[in-house]
Amino acid sequence: MATFSDCLVNSVEWQRAAIAELQRLEVFGPDAPENELACLVAVAVEERTPPGVLIADETQEFNSFMILLEGKVRVSRQDGKGNYYFNKIVSAPEFMGEVPLLSGLPTQITLVTVTEIRGLRLDAEAFWHGMAECPHLRSVVLAEMRLRMRGLQQQQTQQEKLAMLGTMTAGLMHELNNPGAAARRAASQLRSNLQRMHSLARSFSERGHNPEQRACLTALQERALSVRSESCLSSLQQSDAEEEMGSWMDERGIGKAWEFAPVLVSSGIEPGDLECLAGVFAAGELSEPIEWLEATASSMQMVSLVEDSVARVTELAQAVKTYAHEGQAGIQDVDVNESIHTTVVMMKHKLREKNIRMQKDFGPNMPKLHCTCSGLNQVWTNLLDNAIDAVPEQGGMIAVHTARVGDELQVSITDNGAGISAEDQEHIFDPFFTTKAAGVGSGMGLGIVRQILENYHGRLTLESHPGHTQFTVHIPADQEF
Repeated sequence: MATFSDCLVNSVEWQRAAIAELQRLEVFGPDAPENELACLVAVAVEERTPPGVLIADETQEFNSFMILLEGKVRVSRQDGKGNYYFNKIVSAPEFMGEVPLLSGLPTQITLVTVTEIRGLRLDAEAFWHGMAECPHLRSVVLAEMRLRMRGLQQQQTQQEKLAMLGTMTAGLMHELNNPGAAARRAASQLRSNLQRMHSLARSFSERGHNPEQRACLTALQERALSVRSESCLSSLQQSDAEEEMGSWMDERGIGKAWEFAPVLVSSGIEPGDLECLAGVFAAGELSEPIEWLEATASSMQMVSLVEDSVARVTELAQAVKTYAHEGQAGIQDVDVNESIHTTVVMMKHKLREKNIRMQKDFGPNMPKLHCTCSGLNQVWTNLLDNAIDAVPEQGGMIAVHTARVGDELQVSITDNGAGISAEDQEHIFDPFFTTKAAGVGSGMGLGIVRQILENYHGRLTLESHPGHTQFTVHIPADQEF
């Protein structure tokens, strides 16, 4: 390792020119001790790099400290989808590379030359020697690193929020599309049913019915109108019942028997219920009464489907309102169970995409938090999002449990993913540290969670081993804040 007495490694003329150049740079300033700059220059290598060259990649280690003397470099960071967290051009004079050297983390940024650049490069050993022996350099580098880390975290946090908003919006549109499409199909079927029933009513009017026929039709119609939801049958039970119903109608020459059977069965009507029709109508007259019954039953099912679809849209709208307004109205009473349920509703599309089984165990008589509670939904969103990413593609399970334990409200979110190693657990809250694949996670989510909880005098604990990872949120139950 070079020392102050070793400062003749490079030519004396070159050193003097380099020292004079560094003294003119704002990053070091004219007050920088010449002897420190001399030692710094002595262990540095002057390099020229053409434009378009990748100097550093955000997913890899970067073991050099660079002082940019001439030229421009593009500094950027992207997420897993290629969207930029930030993307800017830095011009000389500037230095870079101190963050990964001091933190031991990957670079976190990508550096690409925009123009030809000229600069001084120190390898890791030379950098650490300079930090130890040169107080002025140490002061400048640490002050700049603090500013850069703060700015990087703020940019990343903001981008994380925007990315989360985008994910929520996409999921909401997906969730709204399902009930919307179902309601549209139901409306179309209702139109068809009304047209059929109008045609059948005209035929009935022209033909006329005796009292026994009218009584049987009225009884069956009232039964069909009373059905609020489809019968809850297993797939095998439904299939067997449809086979029995279809065969009964086939034997009596009913047209469209196998088209009518599923609707009648799902409305709870059995072949025995149709015997009164067979007893009062001639064999050739059974088709119209049964079609009338099927159209009535189908219409009631479509009405139920529309009601369910509208209820789902209303639930989503309420979830969005609760999620968006939480913490926006000053101090308020927040139901933790409802807050978590709202977040689960907003993230249902992601749970469905991986066919994840969700278990919710909400504690009874949970006291409400009397607080501004800004950001609580972001806590649940981050923890659930991490759990969704962690569970396996098949057999994924996430459990949410809430309870009051002593003076605390505890919310645990557990997944059956691969787990987090003991080594990674030591760094899990470090900025930019992530166990996810490159480009998938930003490493900011848990840091944001912990920061939000600290505002509420809360904390976050972790328990993890293979097949089990549990994050538990602890929040004071009775404290007003």
